[in-house]
Amino acid sequence: MPKLIRLYITHVAIGFGNAALFVAMLLWFDIANLWHLVTHSDKGLLAVVILWISNGIIFAGVQFGIAVMRLKDDDDDHRGGGTAQHAMSREHATIPVRVDDDRRKQSFLGRR
Repeated sequence: MPKLIRLYITHVAIGFGNAALFVAMLLWFDIANLWHLVTHSDKGLLAVVILWISNGIIFAGVQFGIAVMRLKDDDDDHRGGGTAQHAMSREHATIPVRVDDDRRKQSFLGRR
């Protein structure tokens, strides 16, 4: 199995596990009287499953996003820099150019 697929499955399972823990805590602490609603309804189990799947999708996406952003890129050259380094180089420096007053007036007034 490719490493990326294994990484995805692992972190999606972790995300769904976290979602199960989250839903269990919602029920245990009786947030919004959720425990009473679930236990006194014939559709309570279905509501818990839907709540777990919905939260699982979100938690798995966040977990996998964190995992991907924490991957180490082995071909980095570790030179740093980026756009700030290019802005400071002499190749891309801005150079002031003097313009005669006659040419400036012509371009302002339009060429006649």
